[in-house]
Amino acid sequence: MITYVYANALMGLPTLRETMFRDRAHQFKTRLNWDVTVNEQGFETDDYDQLDPLYVIAQLPNGRHGGSMRILPTTANVMVNDHFDHLTGGVAISSPLIWECTRFCISPEAGELAGKIAGALMLAGAELGLRVGLTHSVGVFDARMIRIYRRIGWVPELLGTQGEGPNAISVGLWPIDEAARSTICARTGFTPEIAAGWYDDAFPETAIEQLHVA
Repeated sequence: MITYVYANALMGLPTLRETMFRDRAHQFKTRLNWDVTVNEQGFETDDYDQLDPLYVIAQLPNGRHGGSMRILPTTANVMVNDHFDHLTGGVAISSPLIWECTRFCISPEAGELAGKIAGALMLAGAELGLRVGLTHSVGVFDARMIRIYRRIGWVPELLGTQGEGPNAISVGLWPIDEAARSTICARTGFTPEIAAGWYDDAFPETAIEQLHVA
């Protein structure tokens, strides 16, 4: 179900690539009316997609995009520092032990699988963090996401919030540890072995070292 793939390898997965960027356009532009750019192909992309981010993608049984998120190290350019530092009091979140997760997206095709896909993505993010030695993940999210985080059992520490109600935007910090992974597994029904298999399939042992941050 889960695929980890860097942007420079995404061209080799054309169906997954095209459906992911079109689903992002549907979610962020059409449904949420965010100020994002959609090109003539119907893709929602931004400058951070040009930085060779790591995508965590859930595939539907038909091979199309079911859900995804984008991951970048905070030691480089990231949204939380470039556009949302007013929510952290001007303090930059920059550490080799903290990576940023953005563009959490669930496909409109997911249907009844939407909840399962959301849980799988978050478990995959926790698994990745543990494998490469992270301590936290940071991200910007709107108030609608809180109920998803609570249901999955991985609720962030709020660093700052702007606005009220469903339109509130926050910066959050998620702990990455064994306890978080265990809770997500218990809530979602996925086992640690399944999460480990996703990671091992994507990153052969010979390639793991290049991912490590410590």
